[in-house]
Amino acid sequence: MKSILTKLGIIFLALLLSSSANDSEKDFQGKAYYFSKSTLDLGRWGARLSEAQKKQVQERLKNRLEKTYTLTFNKEESLFKEDDKLDAISGATDSWGKNFAAGEQYKNVRTEIQIQDQEFYGKRFLVKDNLQPITWELGSETKQIGNYTCFKAKASIPTNDLLWFSFSWDRIRNDDNESGEPNMTDIEAWYTPEIPVRHGPSEYWGLPGLILEVSAGDTTILCSKIVMNPEDKIKIEAPNKGKIVTKAEYQATIVEKMKEFRNNRMGRSRR
Repeated sequence: MKSILTKLGIIFLALLLSSSANDSEKDFQGKAYYFSKSTLDLGRWGARLSEAQKKQVQERLKNRLEKTYTLTFNKEESLFKEDDKLDAISGATDSWGKNFAAGEQYKNVRTEIQIQDQEFYGKRFLVKDNLQPITWELGSETKQIGNYTCFKAKASIPTNDLLWFSFSWDRIRNDDNESGEPNMTDIEAWYTPEIPVRHGPSEYWGLPGLILEVSAGDTTILCSKIVMNPEDKIKIEAPNKGKIVTKAEYQATIVEKMKEFRNNRMGRSRR
């Protein structure tokens, strides 16, 4: 009898600890604040501008070159969104730039599903797809970001997959290089195992710790502040409004519309 009671006590204790762990996981939440900076290559057109004109162009495009974001996360889910910011020149939001910017993004690293709210010329889309596949190469190099020790990781991602929500005539013209292989973007990320979640900003995820810094092409995203288990819990909910499409379907919609604009403009110029 004593043996049975002992076994029952052990089982009860195990269930209690399991329940406590599950509650702890449910309560686990964090909020990370990021900012991004992009460089602007003015090319041959920029060579004709004075330094004052270049500075003016940079100032006008500041909203597109410098952005701030928040990433709310728990063990499995995250919600990444850009903060609205007024244009430094006009005092209005950048409505044109929003057509080619990433919308509110929900990721679930357990189901590996991504749901993103996108608006393109007044039409709302709900982009549902798999998370971007990333094969990370983990390194031993470390550096300190704020209070966290971070480890370096590298990867290479097809450029069109990384920027599926945006548009570039150069990308359309140079979609494939001479070998027929897709153009790739090299990624450098820094993650901290001290926050053991597989989340990160934008398309990035899948490392054994929260990604605090990532550089891709001409853009760097850096975490400036982290609040763990805030008193005011935030419910992480996926966007749920708009026409449901995949990433590829959304990109095809953008390309078709931009080609339509170009053809209409060329038609008017011939009159």
